[in-house]
Amino acid sequence: MKFGKLITYSFLALLIIISVFGLQPFRQTVDADKTLVEQTGVYATEVRRLPDATYLVSVRTTMPNVKADMVRWWFVDFLQTTQHYNWWHPKDHVWMDWENKKPGEIIGASHLVHEYIGSELSKLRIQFVNSSEFFGYDANDKETFVICARVGLLDEKINIAKMCHVVRNTMNGSEMRSRFWLGHVNKRNGNKTIASLKGFIGNTALTRLFVLDKQGAEDLKRHANQEMTFLAELLPNLYEMKKKKIRKKY
Repeated sequence: MKFGKLITYSFLALLIIISVFGLQPFRQTVDADKTLVEQTGVYATEVRRLPDATYLVSVRTTMPNVKADMVRWWFVDFLQTTQHYNWWHPKDHVWMDWENKKPGEIIGASHLVHEYIGSELSKLRIQFVNSSEFFGYDANDKETFVICARVGLLDEKINIAKMCHVVRNTMNGSEMRSRFWLGHVNKRNGNKTIASLKGFIGNTALTRLFVLDKQGAEDLKRHANQEMTFLAELLPNLYEMKKKKIRKKY
């Protein structure tokens, strides 16, 4: 009888642990290092539910005639107005502004945006952080541009996801590998994340299973694929105009 109760209690404890931490509680699901695959052309565009019930959204974009430095220039220097933001995705991008943006810098700045992801208008605060937070080192080099961020709600002081874009030069241009990890919840104070009950509950596997749906992840995959394709078409002419202005200046 006691043995039967022990089995029952053990089973209930196991269910509680799985509902909080997922099936593989010690597995690191923000596997940013795998976005820097040496061989280009093999990165999968996919949506996948991970063992901790987060969603991974991966997108690979081929960018002919676009180099990593051009994408760096777009994010760090050029992107300033809602009109620029609309060029990036004429249908989905509605409004933008910056918070804590310094000329020539991106780390510590937050991109404030209104954009449609699927049929829903999302109001987001995308806070750019040093890539060492994801990779353990600064992953930028001469041939690679890496930009990482914590994604939060604009109207509420809470982060809900993480993201990273890795642009690697190729023979004909570059390839962008984008990753979004949906369901990483943290309360924030300014640019800092802080411990909270809302964050703990939001990061349980059970909450993620109920709150995150595949359709939302698929909508994000489609949106990211479209906007980066637009960017690949837009950048060569914009960057050439920039170089012409510099030549005229001197």
